[in-house]
Amino acid sequence: MKVIKYPKREDWSTILARPTKTVKDIETTVNQIFEDVQRNGDKAIQKYTSMFDGVVLDSIRVSSEEIEEAIKTISEDLKKAIEVAKSNITCFHKAQQTDRVYVETMSGVTCWQEKRPIQKVGLYIPGGTAPLFSTVLMLAIPANIAGCSEIVLCTPPSANGKIANEILYAAQLCGVTKIFKVGGIQAIAGLTFGTATIPEVYKIFGPGNQFVTVAKQLATKYSVAIDMPAGPSELLVMADDTAIPAYVASDLLSQAEHGVDSQVILVSTSKKLVEAVNKEIKRQVKALPRIVIATKAIENSTSILVKSTSEALDLINEYGPEHFIVCTKNTAYFTDNIANAGSVFIGNYTPESAGDYASGTNHTLPTNGFSKAYSGVNLDSFTKSITFQKISKQGIKNIGKSIELMAEAEGLEAHKKAVSIRLESLKKGK
Repeated sequence: MKVIKYPKREDWSTILARPTKTVKDIETTVNQIFEDVQRNGDKAIQKYTSMFDGVVLDSIRVSSEEIEEAIKTISEDLKKAIEVAKSNITCFHKAQQTDRVYVETMSGVTCWQEKRPIQKVGLYIPGGTAPLFSTVLMLAIPANIAGCSEIVLCTPPSANGKIANEILYAAQLCGVTKIFKVGGIQAIAGLTFGTATIPEVYKIFGPGNQFVTVAKQLATKYSVAIDMPAGPSELLVMADDTAIPAYVASDLLSQAEHGVDSQVILVSTSKKLVEAVNKEIKRQVKALPRIVIATKAIENSTSILVKSTSEALDLINEYGPEHFIVCTKNTAYFTDNIANAGSVFIGNYTPESAGDYASGTNHTLPTNGFSKAYSGVNLDSFTKSITFQKISKQGIKNIGKSIELMAEAEGLEAHKKAVSIRLESLKKGK
C-alpha cells in the first residue's frame, strides 16, 4: 500500500478517489443491453449469457432436481455453519419489526402508518470468482420476514452451466421462490422488464460489479426501485497503537481479495502502526490463494497518516466507507461521531468478515460514497409504509377551516370546496 503522510484537506478528494470507471464508460453498453432485453426478452438473455458467461443454456430456470442434487453435496459442517448464520441474521432482522404508528393529531382526526411487504423482489447474487452464497442469506431472510410473496433470484452460471451448490442450498433454505441462471446487466434488465421466463419485479437488491451497479441505476428509469448503488467492495480501518497490526492487515486483505477493483484504506495517527501493517500485508498476502486479485486491489489502496483523531474523523466522513473498522484507544469518539458509513466494526476482535457472514447485521451496503445518503439493506428495505387517516364529523369541523384557507391561498378551489361542501352539510344537519 502506498503511504500518504499528512495530506492537505484540499487533496483529500483526489487521494480518496475510488478505482472505478466513470459511468460514461459503462452507460452505453448497459443501455444497449437493456433495449435488447426489452425488445427480445429471453432470446436476448440467452445471447448475452453466451457472450459474457461462455455457456449456452437450454433453460435458464433452475429445476427442483438441480436444487435437490445441490443439497446432497453440501457437507454437514457447512450446513451447520449456514444455520448459525441464518439464525443470527434472522434474530437481528426480526428485531427490526415495528408496530403500527397510531395518533390522534387533533380531536376527531386520526392518522396511522402500517408496513406492507413489497410483493415482488429480485435478488442479484454475484457469481464470478467468488459465488457469494452468504448474500442469499442477507437478502432472502429479511425478504421472508417482511412477507414478500415472490422472491426471484438471479446469479450467473459457471462455464458448465451450473450454479454453485452453496447458492442453491442457501436459496431453498431461505424461501427463494424462483432461481435463474442469469448474471450481469442482462439479469437486471430481465428483472426490470420481465420476459417469458423471468418475472418482472418491483425492487431489485444485491451487490455487483460496476456494470451491475449502473444497470440497477438504469432500472430506476423504468419504475423499478433498487436497494442502493452497491458496487465494488471497500473497507476503511482507523487504527492507532492499540491496534494489533496482524489483525488490521488481515482485515484489509479480506476486502482486497474480493476483486481487483476493491479498495482498502488505513487511516492512522501512528507512523509505527502504518509501517507494521504494511509489513504484515506483504507477509500475509503470499499465503492467499487469491494473491493476484488481492495484490492488484492493494495497489489501488492507501495508508494515510493524519495529525489528530479529529482530522481522521473528518477524512473518514468525507470518504463515507462501506465498511468501517475502528481500533483505537478511544473508540467511542469515532462510534459516537461517525456520520457516513455503511456498517461499523469496533475493536480488535471484531473482524469485518463477521458482518459478511454470521454476526447478524446485513452485508449489503452502500459503496462509492453512497453511505452519505443511503442505508445498508435492512428489514424496512423490503417493506413500504402506507399511511391511513379517518376524520369524524367533529374532526372535519375542527380542521376544515385550516384546509379551506390553505387551499384558497394556493389557488386550488376544488380542494377548498371538497371541504366546504361537507361543512355546509353539517351546518344543515345532514
